[in-house]
Amino acid sequence: MHRFPRPSLIAATFLAAFCAAQHAGATVAPSDPCSLLTTTDLNTATGQSYAAPTKSTAPRPYKNTVEGTDCHYEPSGKGSSLLFRIYFDNSPDEATGLFAKLKMFYSPPTPVSGIADDTYLDPSHAIHARKGNVRYFLQLSDMRINTSAKEQQLESLATLITGRL
Repeated sequence: MHRFPRPSLIAATFLAAFCAAQHAGATVAPSDPCSLLTTTDLNTATGQSYAAPTKSTAPRPYKNTVEGTDCHYEPSGKGSSLLFRIYFDNSPDEATGLFAKLKMFYSPPTPVSGIADDTYLDPSHAIHARKGNVRYFLQLSDMRINTSAKEQQLESLATLITGRL
């Protein structure tokens, strides 16, 4: 007599495979997300000297979403402080949906190509990027910097971070 698997076993197997596929390719947060942007990288990109970042928890953008990490870099003298905020969502689909929803708050976005899966500059000249399940943004505070130079510095830093994900 040939036995067929029970429907509950088939459903459980399908669910496990689905969940594994959802997390396949997802980047896991390093123990210190601020390590994705070193002070050496920041010093080189901006021509300024920065102290090690202070780390804090970034707020959830919506209820039932993940918290992120804020990395605050202060210059060793006069200059621009930098905020690097990063989130490691549960799946690329979740990150894509959240990134699209949040983009509406930073309108009009200016697309930037060649850095991540989706990247744009907001009207305040901060850069927002998404690669897989990771969303992050970088914002320089000093408005005395030439806008074009600021954008170039942020694009250079975003390229470094994306390459490390």
